[in-house]
Amino acid sequence: MPLARFCRLLILLLSPVLLAACDHEPPKPVCSDPLGCVVIGPAEPVKIGVIQALSGKVAALGQEQLRGLELALNARERTVAGHPVALQTEDDGCTSEGGANAALKVVADPQTVAIFGSTCSGAAATAAKVMSDAGLSMISGNNSAPFLTAIGGERAPNWQPGYFRTAPNEEHSGETAATYAYHTLGIRRAATINDNDIYTRGLTDGFVRTFTKLGGTIVLDTAINKGDSNMGPVLDAVSQSQAELLFFPLFQPEGNHLLTQARNHAQLGALVLMSDGALIEHSFLAAMGDLARGMYFVGPGPAATSRSKELAQTYLDTFKAQPAASYYQSGFDAANLLFLAIEQAVVRQADGSLLLGREALRRTLYAMTGVDGVTGSLSCDPFGDCASAVFNVLRLDDPAAGVSGLQRNIQFSHAPQRQLAVAPATGPNRP
Repeated sequence: MPLARFCRLLILLLSPVLLAACDHEPPKPVCSDPLGCVVIGPAEPVKIGVIQALSGKVAALGQEQLRGLELALNARERTVAGHPVALQTEDDGCTSEGGANAALKVVADPQTVAIFGSTCSGAAATAAKVMSDAGLSMISGNNSAPFLTAIGGERAPNWQPGYFRTAPNEEHSGETAATYAYHTLGIRRAATINDNDIYTRGLTDGFVRTFTKLGGTIVLDTAINKGDSNMGPVLDAVSQSQAELLFFPLFQPEGNHLLTQARNHAQLGALVLMSDGALIEHSFLAAMGDLARGMYFVGPGPAATSRSKELAQTYLDTFKAQPAASYYQSGFDAANLLFLAIEQAVVRQADGSLLLGREALRRTLYAMTGVDGVTGSLSCDPFGDCASAVFNVLRLDDPAAGVSGLQRNIQFSHAPQRQLAVAPATGPNRP
């Protein structure tokens, strides 16, 4: 057989084999994670859901969380594990229903790897349930209700596996307020008002426990409803109780309504008023002005580290404005902790794709320890609390000095020892 003819025949015989070899796709990555995996293609983004309060009076706090997230992304040139980041942002309106609905929208995309949020603890409780059932992880820089993680080192009622936060657990915030009221202010009769939210109820519960343990009397422990504007009946009850101090850890606008009407109540002129960190915010101080003069506030102290000072300057350079509240710091830490965990948990494929196990991400977050954050060292316990804090009692003497002036006017500080959380019998990573 002539050589040329032999070569043509050989090519014809081998062509199907060569074509098949060229068309053969590399084997797909194998997922052995019990909660499933996300495969992120070589040119695809890392998808993260964002759930925050972006409307209503609490929107300023949600905006600070978003800005903390933006600063964390900018610091990494907006990439995680070598891939760009895509955000799906949903407004939860700071409500339980809004939290559930926002979470359902986020988890509907099977490519979502985790959730950054939320602003309000009430929204977090429902969002975290949806998130956990879907096998995701969620981290917040703003939620602080004790009911979401642990109380006294034991599992709290609304704990969900896969939920984490860099905002401090405020089970000690009410304790701090009560201790200062009893020992320093000499208060012996106190009243509390919450709004049936798990955050505000957690703070008043902590106040009541500590105040009564110290020897004080709680003469009224009651609640209003979100959306209430007429505070006359509850303030009449405060007056009739002969309380010397009212502790009302409310959000806006209810906190504004209560303060305004308390100042105009004829029988409450001598009443000491104390609220919490939700009202340590620019729009509240600007709206209330002199009405808030003399008020006390309790909340976690803002970070005062070298890194926090650098971040404050970066914030100003980036957004051309001063922050409305200090919570962008813990938002930055939450985002950065999540990004670090993703990079540690992913398995990089030869083609540039990423394989991320959902439980692997949870386990990586639970194992985080000694991470250098702008708010201090971050270590996550079995229930998702990753931050320690100092709680400060502040007094507003000069409304014109704004949030920064209020935060400098510290009357009392309390640094509770972080209790060792006892992991639930089912384990923190159960689906």
